[in-house]
Amino acid sequence: MLSDALSLAIDLPSPPDWRRLGVHLPYEWVDAALAANDKASIRSRRLPAQQVVWLVISLALYRHMSVKDIVDSLDLALPELADRCITSSATTQARQRVGAEPLKWLFEKSARQWIVHDQMHYLFKGLHLLAMDGTTLRLADSAANREHFGAQNYPNDKVASYPQTRAVTLMMADTQLIRDARFGRYNVSEMTHAHDLLASVPNDSLTVFDRGFFSAQLLSNLATGGNNRHFLIPAKTNTKWTIVEGTEEDALVEMTISAQARKADPDLPKTWRARAVKVDDGVGGKPRHLLTSLTDRKTFKRADLAACYQRRWRIETSYRELKQSMLGSALTLRSMSVEGTEQEIWGAMIAYNLIRIEMAKAALEAKCQPTSISFLLALSTIQNELMTIGRATAPGTIPARLKRLRDRLVLDLKAQRPGRKFDRVVKAVAQRYPEKRLTKKA
Repeated sequence: MLSDALSLAIDLPSPPDWRRLGVHLPYEWVDAALAANDKASIRSRRLPAQQVVWLVISLALYRHMSVKDIVDSLDLALPELADRCITSSATTQARQRVGAEPLKWLFEKSARQWIVHDQMHYLFKGLHLLAMDGTTLRLADSAANREHFGAQNYPNDKVASYPQTRAVTLMMADTQLIRDARFGRYNVSEMTHAHDLLASVPNDSLTVFDRGFFSAQLLSNLATGGNNRHFLIPAKTNTKWTIVEGTEEDALVEMTISAQARKADPDLPKTWRARAVKVDDGVGGKPRHLLTSLTDRKTFKRADLAACYQRRWRIETSYRELKQSMLGSALTLRSMSVEGTEQEIWGAMIAYNLIRIEMAKAALEAKCQPTSISFLLALSTIQNELMTIGRATAPGTIPARLKRLRDRLVLDLKAQRPGRKFDRVVKAVAQRYPEKRLTKKA
């Protein structure tokens, strides 16, 4: 529980005011992240490295505020050096001294620890349920960002107005905590990042993919690279297979692996098998199938797998929360430099996980699902609470404040969403100019 971690941190000699930026991040983790990357402050500064870490995390929580306003509002500058003035250039230099690696280290450390807290409460028939998907982020338009990350190219040699980064995340489907992530140049495919994330997939798990990740190499490596690791993915409309046993509704099928895939990975066999489950009739009346390595029909029924795949959409909502809700609908990220951009992305994912772990804790106490709690309500509540927890706050009042925060999160649980009224279809592209019709003269 949070109060258990608080007592440890409060006993530390003169700890920084880290409570307002996330009681789940122990003081030792921040020091360890800085020490591991040789970024700990040696000189006496008003914005030492520890405070800069909290600043970067706050950039995502308070996207509507300037960097200087965040420092002032959260009292991040150390008071014993109050005779020194904090300027915008000073915050930029402080972020440059810390760099991106400590934030990456802290994200990986915190993600591993936070996921362990409640993962046993959210199992799918004994398996950890995960989702993997990709997205893109618009970056601040600078020469450095454009050269390093690149951008989308359009017909007629046109280039996107802003540089972009392509990212892939591995997320816990129920709590929506980001377990691991990879991002980089826009022209690096999602499949490349997905292969790098396979090492982060735990044993005894089921990972749900979008059809864009349909690859015999990726799915086979996931299943064989650990113990009891499984996949669930929709088949493409042109996927061909031979039924080994069963019926069209639920069958064990065999598929041929292309020569190109076997050339890229000589360890792949010529054929591979999976279970094909008919879900419903898709577009144009063609049957839609899900492919999975879960072959036990008694334990994993067709309806269970169909419902499980629907939960994959939660990763799409997590991207909306990261890119719209937390960014305040801002067009791009803040940082103009490459290292600052990477630092900001890792900090944003830490901030997102901070909100999600608090929502998961509140849901357990209220005995409801984390999806019943509004992310926007959680974000605004945590923003307000962190602003009011100051240095003068007595340690004994912090557990009460945390309880009040969670009570507010579950006070207005989201109403149960009704079923979809209309099928998902591709909408017609809006025309820039209205159609002009000419009438013939009589």
